Amino acid sequence: MYTKGSKNLRLIIGIISIVLSLVVLFQSCAAGAANALSENGESSGTAGALLAIIMLISGIISIAARKSKGGIVTSAVFYILGGVLAFSSAGSFSDLKIWAVVAFIFAALLMISLKMKKKDEDPAQKEKE
Repeated sequence: MYTKGSKNLRLIIGIISIVLSLVVLFQSCAAGAANALSENGESSGTAGALLAIIMLISGIISIAARKSKGGIVTSAVFYILGGVLAFSSAGSFSDLKIWAVVAFIFAALLMISLKMKKKDEDPAQKEKE
């Protein structure tokens, strides 16, 4: 059984992720338009839009499956994939690196929340008794 704090952490990460996905999408549209106008051949705007979609999906999964281990692992994997995608194609859109770090932080917090179990169900505690 997970602690109430871990479930709340997952809910908060999900809500923040959904809100930030809108910010990332807006910035990515602007970066994509700038890339198209300058005809520099970069795809950082598209990568940012993909990161925004991944953050939205991860946020929804984090909220909907905050009581299950599989849902949280899936959400963390999506954050990691989004972060790798964003880092690999940041280009001139330097804010994309910041959003990639945020995605990695969210993934790490979700993985930490998996370890937050109630003490009475900890196997080490049962062996001591």
